[in-house]
Amino acid sequence: MFVRTWNLFHGNASPPERRAYLRAMIELVTDGPDVVCLQELPVWALSRLERWSGMHATGAVARKPLLPFGARAVTDLHHGLLRSAVTGEAGAILTRKPARNLGARVMGQTKLRRIAHAVFLEGITIVNFHIDGRREQFDRVLGLAGERSIVAGDANLVAPVAEGFSPPLGGSIDQILVRGLDLVDGPAAWPLERRVVDGRVLSDHAPVEAVIE
Repeated sequence: MFVRTWNLFHGNASPPERRAYLRAMIELVTDGPDVVCLQELPVWALSRLERWSGMHATGAVARKPLLPFGARAVTDLHHGLLRSAVTGEAGAILTRKPARNLGARVMGQTKLRRIAHAVFLEGITIVNFHIDGRREQFDRVLGLAGERSIVAGDANLVAPVAEGFSPPLGGSIDQILVRGLDLVDGPAAWPLERRVVDGRVLSDHAPVEAVIE
């Protein structure tokens, strides 16, 4: 199973610009993997993920949009300044084959509500998360894992060690950890040039990928 995770930075380039590049990011990161975990999506994008990626999408909302209608249009005025302030924030798990939605749970709340959500695919629990760097939140994320699990996302915590799981990617806050499975290759972060499109660096995070059996 080929797995990727990416914090999309609300579709922004790095440094942020007036316009966003979300569709280009989705198309870039879904060019072959079996599973993709995404963080920092605008809520409006959840309904477009399957069309853009050609994969099955399971989403979870961390923060609702500020406006019931027109949030995307307001943000289009300047994505670099507004980011998720109006459009809200969500995460998503994309899978080549249909997966069973196991739902979302709140991991903690400081300035923002932090969530993790999970699907069940071919005997494996896949957990996508975005937390704020608190170890207790990370431990709650791990508590969602089953005996055979893939846990992927943004910990905001550098290389967190998890007992019973595979070693973390050193120097990174973005992780793919497994339990009850074998890491064949990775996890590894993309080099910078791999996420440069038309001279722009997409997102302030690098995608991380791994091959798992």
